[in-house]
Amino acid sequence: MHGTRASLSLLLASGGELPITYLVKQSIVTLDMEGVLTPEIWIAVAERTEIDALRLTTRDEPDYDKLMRHRLKHLNENGITLSGIQEVIGGLEPLKGAVEFLDALRERTRVIILSDTFEQFAAPLVRQLHWPTLFCHSLVVENDRVVDYRLRMSDQKRHSVIALKSIGFKVIAAGDSYNDTTMLAEADHGFLFCAPETVVSQFPEFPAIDDYDNLLAAILKLA
Repeated sequence: MHGTRASLSLLLASGGELPITYLVKQSIVTLDMEGVLTPEIWIAVAERTEIDALRLTTRDEPDYDKLMRHRLKHLNENGITLSGIQEVIGGLEPLKGAVEFLDALRERTRVIILSDTFEQFAAPLVRQLHWPTLFCHSLVVENDRVVDYRLRMSDQKRHSVIALKSIGFKVIAAGDSYNDTTMLAEADHGFLFCAPETVVSQFPEFPAIDDYDNLLAAILKLA
């Protein structure tokens, strides 16, 4: 035993890498936010403003830039302000069971929320979820009007999974929309959660789960 410790000390002191038998691959879970843990923000805005065109989400449109240009156009045409959107968000709550699910998951493993929402939208919902780590994008705002958006990076969900795998994590992912599928494909294990039939049928390689208890059990079995 002492000889083994001495050998490891010499290896580390010389800048060498530990042999693979001394490495432990830990798990981390990446989750989408809207539709998985919280209501769809844009649908809530559409319902409040009665602008049906804003009901379109990433469940319907795979091209995120096309979707955002559509949203910006209708916000501008109807004079919808950022503060007006934030007022709607301030009245939303996480989906039923989401807080308990996330708390139970975070007791057992690491969790990151990978979302295509925006910093200016997320705080009221993230606070109710007990402040999990969130990676998302940013809006360009002028005089309380949303004039453009800026991605944190293109295809950030997939690239985040790649980065986590590169530092030794086993990644388990769950999402509900077209914009989650590259994340699920890149992860070691991917699940669709409460996804629409259009997405489920196009991506049968991902197990489809429709309630938090079964999702928690499936994740913890792999974590």
